[in-house]
Amino acid sequence: MSSNSIALRLSGMFTLVALVIFLLIGGALYQQVDRGLGLLPEAELDARYSVLESSITRFGTPDHWVKMTNKLKLLGEEDARIRFWVVSSDPAYEYGNPDAHEFAAGPTGKRDLYLPGHAYPFKVLVSQFPAKDLRPPLRFMIAIDTANFRATQHHLLMALISLAFIGVMLASLLGFWVARIGLKPLIRLSDEAQKLAPPKLSGRLQLSPLPPELKQFANAFNSTLERVETAYSRLESFNADVAHELRSPLTNLIGQTQVALTRGRSAEHYFEVLQSNLEELERLRSIINDMLFLASADQGSKATKLVESSLADEVATTLDYLDFILEDAQVQVTVVGDAQVKIEKAHLRRALINLLNNAVQHTSPGQVIEVRIETHEQQVLIGVTNPGERIASEHLPRLFERFYRVDASRSNSGANHGLGLAIVKAIALMHGGDVFVRSEHGGNTFGITLPI
Repeated sequence: MSSNSIALRLSGMFTLVALVIFLLIGGALYQQVDRGLGLLPEAELDARYSVLESSITRFGTPDHWVKMTNKLKLLGEEDARIRFWVVSSDPAYEYGNPDAHEFAAGPTGKRDLYLPGHAYPFKVLVSQFPAKDLRPPLRFMIAIDTANFRATQHHLLMALISLAFIGVMLASLLGFWVARIGLKPLIRLSDEAQKLAPPKLSGRLQLSPLPPELKQFANAFNSTLERVETAYSRLESFNADVAHELRSPLTNLIGQTQVALTRGRSAEHYFEVLQSNLEELERLRSIINDMLFLASADQGSKATKLVESSLADEVATTLDYLDFILEDAQVQVTVVGDAQVKIEKAHLRRALINLLNNAVQHTSPGQVIEVRIETHEQQVLIGVTNPGERIASEHLPRLFERFYRVDASRSNSGANHGLGLAIVKAIALMHGGDVFVRSEHGGNTFGITLPI
């Protein structure tokens, strides 16, 4: 399994969380038990001392001391952990370790004493008894070996470490198992997504069996599929249209050339063939240039050489350029309104030329085309309206698509190869604007919006 597996990552996170929890709980438990174990030797010393204190304090005769030493000897034999030492100026009243004089000379209370051959110290309770009758002052010491307590403490630490290790391993394994179960919907989702590939893009991920956390992802994925399907369909259509648009002029070129080469021709005839071929080549060049421009726009190109200009002036300049076309078509153009907008002049003039050419092609002689410039809120609308039959509403959203034509009346010609309005839309998007189209009241309006 890959190290990038989500199941392994979740298992590692479960392991880390379990480790932290066990360390915190185990550490707190160990501290509490350690504190309790540390108090046990002192509690046992206090209990032993409370039993012997009254006997030592009340009597001070030699006979009583002999009985006392016998009792101390018996108590020491019963419990090997316990030691009794008595230090006095009179050797007859001493008992236990003869080397304890130096330790006994210290302060009273509980102290630790390290003896040779013992890994752990003895906890010693040192007390002072004043003289009584014939007995001189005594230093009485009760000592208890802490080795058993330390061993218990060590065993507890080992048990906690072992339990923590086992707990962490179980958390890791169970976490991996739980992660695998929890990720099953994602695995099924992945299997469904693998089945979706061109050209079968109509399928969608099923949402009903998915947990809520994955439904949002599936919705976004389905939305992406819809966009991809639409783009794929458009690409197929575009490729077919491109092949058709390029095939026609190429077929004409090949056919005319082959006919011209079948037999000897006059210079005038060859001139006419070359002239016709040149027109087809010009048309090919126009299609290719337009396709390259649209490809560049599809890559996110933006208009950068922006200059604040009068839109009415730009329309007037464009009309001067189209003067002969308008004269041949016997149509007139009126311009209404104006606005100052930052534009890239070359691109905007190209868009205006395409909009006006589109209007001229569908305007009868003697009619008038209107160019209206209006400002609405934070954008400027440039609409080109030509008189004509109403366009069906189902066609309107697609009129700015590449090579899209409503009917045979919009078939291609030498001046129109179906990319003009697509280029208008690309130029509008490059300026941060958009396009619009309306067909109402006996007029068809194509236009662009530009941000102010």
